[in-house]
Amino acid sequence: MTRGELHENLMVALDTLRTHKVRSTLTVLGIVIGVTSVISVAAIIHGLNRFVAKRVEQIGSRSFFVARIGMSQAFGGLTEKYRKRRYLRHSDSDYLREACPSLENVTSFSSIPSGPGDPGSARTPDVRYGNEHVERLFLRGVEPEYAQALPIFAVAQGRFITRDDVDHARPVVVLGDAIALALFPRQDPIGRTIRLDGRPYQVVGVFEHDPGLFGMPGVDQFVILPVSNFRKNYPEIREVMLVFTIQEEADPGAAVNEVIEALRRLRRVKHNDENDFEVFSPDFLTTMWNQLTGAIALLTAVISSVGLLVGGVGVMNIMLISVTERTSEIGVRKAMGARRSDIRAQFLMEAGVVTLLGGVIGIMTAAAIAWVVRSTIPSIPATLSLFWVIVGVVMSAGTGLFFGYWPANRAAQLDPVACLRYE
Repeated sequence: MTRGELHENLMVALDTLRTHKVRSTLTVLGIVIGVTSVISVAAIIHGLNRFVAKRVEQIGSRSFFVARIGMSQAFGGLTEKYRKRRYLRHSDSDYLREACPSLENVTSFSSIPSGPGDPGSARTPDVRYGNEHVERLFLRGVEPEYAQALPIFAVAQGRFITRDDVDHARPVVVLGDAIALALFPRQDPIGRTIRLDGRPYQVVGVFEHDPGLFGMPGVDQFVILPVSNFRKNYPEIREVMLVFTIQEEADPGAAVNEVIEALRRLRRVKHNDENDFEVFSPDFLTTMWNQLTGAIALLTAVISSVGLLVGGVGVMNIMLISVTERTSEIGVRKAMGARRSDIRAQFLMEAGVVTLLGGVIGIMTAAAIAWVVRSTIPSIPATLSLFWVIVGVVMSAGTGLFFGYWPANRAAQLDPVACLRYE
């Protein structure tokens, strides 16, 4: 097909759309709905994927956790096998420092709320200053190395827990940003004395703002104190977790295996028995999120395919009607030397223009939806990527070619003599 023929077919297609505005609009609508649903959901998921990846990087891309019970078991429900596992100990971190040369840092911590199955997991700590009161918080006892192991716990004001604080079990705390604002809305919190479960503690630091991820607790909801003071005042909390970081030059897989072997020796796990502890990285957030978004993407694909199917059937219908209405025109063109391929290309061009127009409108609508979502809900950074724009164009054009081929082929097969006699 020459450039002139291509231009002529395009003008004929646009003229057909202008002639039958209502019919063309209803046909385009199905394509718009299908493309909009796919692209808008993809934009939201793409933005959230980047957000989750950034979050994992903030937690520490070379940081790993060791726990008696892993995240998958905690979310999936605990069986008796996991409940009977022995608790980790704070001294385990000292052993790993000596036994694992690939580690850059290793430290232990305990929390309230603590882990599943822990005796103190149901209690809720309470913090007060004057008339201000905060109940929904996470209390955690840590060592000084904790801040290096998890960079997300960065101090904005004051200082972090020191080795001297741990050695003397000092009553000092570092507050999350939201807790500090709630207790001290118009004062500098550093140096003030709060009451934590009725006991006096001096505020020595405030963390940088971090609201958390998808409803999960962020640093804003944490109160950090020396692990020795935590163990003295909350002896009922038995759940202990370890966190370690790997040296830059070390292989992460080999380092994790080194930790696993060291803990198996320390905990006297028999050769053929499975581990009685779990080692995992912040990547479990990415894995969980990918599983969730995979299900969402599949559901969206099913819904959008219905919209595209409706639009495609509409395209087929309008093209069949167009073939019938223009039977005489087809006869004249064939009498003047038009080949079957020319007729087929003309009607395929019309079908493609209809669906491509729907695809462009759908992409523009999805971009507007992504902008509105990003502007009104900053925690959902919807982003329209070039990949999904191309997908939208291909989907819409492909729908037109697929559903427009049969009417176009039917027009190409018409007998010119019968067409000229048609009224």
